[in-house]
Amino acid sequence: MSKDLIIIIQKNTRYRALSNSSLLLRDDGRNGVTTLTLNRPERRNALSTALLSEFEEMLDALSHDKSVKVVILAGNGPVFSAGHDLAELRDQPAFDQHHALFQLCSRVMTAITTLPQPVIAKVHGVATAAGCQLVATCDLAVASTDAKFATPGVSIGLFCTTPAVALGRAVGRKQAMEMLLTGDMIDAETALGYGLVNRVVPPSELDRTVMTLATSIAGRSSETIAIGKRTFYEQVDMDIAGAYAHASEVMAKNMMTADAEEGIDAFLEKRDPVWRGR
Repeated sequence: MSKDLIIIIQKNTRYRALSNSSLLLRDDGRNGVTTLTLNRPERRNALSTALLSEFEEMLDALSHDKSVKVVILAGNGPVFSAGHDLAELRDQPAFDQHHALFQLCSRVMTAITTLPQPVIAKVHGVATAAGCQLVATCDLAVASTDAKFATPGVSIGLFCTTPAVALGRAVGRKQAMEMLLTGDMIDAETALGYGLVNRVVPPSELDRTVMTLATSIAGRSSETIAIGKRTFYEQVDMDIAGAYAHASEVMAKNMMTADAEEGIDAFLEKRDPVWRGR
């Protein structure tokens, strides 16, 4: 990877983009909260091969960055993300090219799930197809009241099969199938009812709400958060007996960590904990 490029934009905010591109912006804020911003506003933040490649590289870098406690995922411009770049798909008509792109996208989604840090989607405008998949994949999602969601591939003869993987695990089957079979938009309140997002707030409160949530999580033990996130996704598709067996073993191991000892001692002594696993 070449040397990071420093880009100065609005209000002297410092963003980092991988290599010499600015398709994905990184803002390392205070308290260990890092924001990644999809930056193809002229293409409605479509997930091109180039953007997804940067995304995959950035997630790998973040997974080894102990200073980062929480990641916020946002979109630049009027929408969060409109999904895959259909023009690129048509320009590269071979099966192998399509397969490689969808595999790359799947690796990015998997990397979000396996990232030690929690990822919060900050959603405004439209999140459709693979953009909706991104929202469903993130650990948490906060949407503004103007947000809309859809998996509209069926309308153009391309069923949203890969978005269905994340969507079907984030919402109920009946709700997921209705979205997939009709391709219809749902509003933010419906998405909240489906369980696709955690909160819906006015656009003026979106930034503050997401940052408050991120900062709260960042104040916890990073080691404990990483253990918990990994185990949640490991156990969620197990049978109930296997899930409890796995969770019991992990929780016993968690008890042996310095942060668990410190956290329990701090609770019993009525003081703030000093985390050691950061």
